This record gives sequence, C-alpha cells and structure tokens, in this order.
Amino acid sequence: MTRSPILHPGPRLLLGAGRAPELAGLLPAGPVLLVTDASVRSLGLADPLLAELERDHDVLLFDAVEADPSRATLLAAVEKGRGGGAQSVIGFGGGSPMDVAKLAAYLLGSGEDLDTLWGVGLARGRRLPLALVPTTAGTGSEATPVAIITVEGDEKRGVNSAPLIPDIAVLDPSLTLGKPRALTAATGIDAMVHAIEAYTSAKAKNPISDMQAREALRLLSANLLTACEQPSSLPAREAMLLGAHLAGLAFANAPVAGVHALAYPLGGLHHLPHGLTNALMLRPVLSFNAEAAREPYAELAALLDPAASSLGSQAAASLLIERMEELILASGLAPRLRDHGVARDEAPLLAREAMKQTRLLGNNPVPITEEDARRLYEAAW
Repeated sequence: MTRSPILHPGPRLLLGAGRAPELAGLLPAGPVLLVTDASVRSLGLADPLLAELERDHDVLLFDAVEADPSRATLLAAVEKGRGGGAQSVIGFGGGSPMDVAKLAAYLLGSGEDLDTLWGVGLARGRRLPLALVPTTAGTGSEATPVAIITVEGDEKRGVNSAPLIPDIAVLDPSLTLGKPRALTAATGIDAMVHAIEAYTSAKAKNPISDMQAREALRLLSANLLTACEQPSSLPAREAMLLGAHLAGLAFANAPVAGVHALAYPLGGLHHLPHGLTNALMLRPVLSFNAEAAREPYAELAALLDPAASSLGSQAAASLLIERMEELILASGLAPRLRDHGVARDEAPLLAREAMKQTRLLGNNPVPITEEDARRLYEAAW
C-alpha cells in the first residue's frame, strides 16, 4: 500500500431528519454564537434548534453572512462572539456560514491573527467547541479542515488546518427539502467535482479518500436529477447530503485541484455561486486532464455508466466527461460562461487571477500554466 499522510477523520455525525435540535444538549454551558445567513433565518430553518438552545443557553445570533463571505463579515462575527462571551459556535447554512463559523470558532478560541493563518497547517491553536449544520448538499464544509474567505481585490484565500474540522456535524435532510432547482443542481455538481478531483488529486491520493470519493459520486450521480425534479423527496435529499459529506471527507485528505482553481476567479470577479462556477469549468478542465488522468477517470466513469466497464481507458475517460456534461444540462444549469455575463475577452484577466491559486493548481494531475488557463476559459465561453 502506498504510504499516505496522516488523515483527517472528520467530525462526529448526527444523521437523520429532525436531529439538529439535539445539538442543544451536546454543547458546553455558556453563550452560543450561531452563525447563519438572512435567507436561512427568514425560512425558519434554524427555529427548532434556536428554541432548544434558548432553554439553557444565551444565543448570540449572527445572520449577516453573505455569499463568498468577506474578511469584514468574518471579523464582525468574531466581535459578536467575543462581546457576548461565546463558549461555543454553530454554523448553520450553506458553505458560507459554515466557513465563517469555522474561522470564528478558531479565532475566538486561539486569539490569533487571521493573516497568520492563510495556507496549509498554520492554524495550530485551540478553538471553541464547534458544530456545523449544512442546509445544502454540496460544499461538504462540515467535513473538511478548509475555510474560504474573500479578501481585498475579490481574491479568495483559504485556511486549511485540522482545528477547523468541527466536533459535530448534523446531516439533517429535512433542512434541504424544497430547495430551488438551480441551487440543488449547482451544489450537487459542486459535490461531484469534489469527488472527482479528490480521486485524481496529484497530492495525497490515498485508498480511504478513493473509497469515499467513489461512494460519493455513486450517490450523487444517482440522485441529483431526482432531487432537482422532486424537491421534496426525502430519500433523494438524504442521499445527496450523505454523498456531499463523503466527498468532503475525500477532499479533506486528497485536495481539490484545477476545476476549483479556475472556478474561484469567476466567483470573486462575477459573484457567481461557487457550485455553478465549478460546473462551468468542469468540462474544459476534465478534457485538459484526460490523458494524464485517463485511468482514474475510466474507473469513475463506470459509476455513472456501466457501459464504461467494457471500454478501453481512453474511451471510458471520454465517457465520464460526456456523462457529467449530460448531467449538468439535464439539471437545468446553463453550461457556458457567456450564459452568465462573462465576456470572452476577460479570459486573460481570469487566467492571471487563477494563477494565484497555487495550492489548488499543485494538486492537478497535469500542470496548468497561465496560457493553459486562458485557453480553458475560452473553451468554457
């Protein structure tokens, strides 16, 4: 067996409909900082948990998290927690509230400066007790040691350190029922990209992540369209949520790569949803990687189409790309950059910005130069 690095095991899990309120009995005494966003708050998704928390805890509610949360938002959440004497933190929502909660818990517990933490393995201090409750099936943030924040110049920066893995994650599919088709599609494709990129990661690929990525892709590909077309299907939503979590566990230890590196500038400059930007860049980057990643792509193709098992590796790898593109189209996502207000002549700027994602680019199966990135954006246009 190939020697693997020390693997992040993931959080303690509460899995099942209606389980979020159980967190109230699992947190330490004292005020709780609850980090969410205005949409989740207005839908009342957190109300059952809030009712339970308020029996025995003072709740410090911070619901000002935006998509692609900014440094200012993170620091405001930290100040809310510090001012109220928070003893624990809950992140409730999509990837943005969860990422803010992860870093807020760390900054409150450690007292460290955010600017000393960017990168891999630099956050080594203690954080406050942390629980995460995803309300979308996509980011897998509840399983990972990664948090992404938008800083000056619309640049996305990440902290990747073990203390950001929560103590507890709640996978409650009832919180994802009825989500709009576009959100379901984008977050589902996002999770599938996590699985594919973890399986083909140039760094730290390992058999545990491979197993998680394969099962994640199987669950997600089999249930994405049902979740889109039947938004109140609890079995489909549960399968999507578990698949997204497994994909998160996979890329927590075998990091994502070129698709994400090229997706981030689209989110930063055009404020497009993260899952959508991954979908937009998936076909060009998979095609670019196809020769170098032919064998693992062929293995994954069989999870989407049994016919791949009877094909040679090159044909099977091509079938993976074809089936993923078909899923994106069938989900209802518009698949081209021009469909989302991105101009073709922005490709050089986007390519320059993508080169800042050195950590992600280093995980890609084949190197991506700035000129390669420009051509990939043009191919996606």
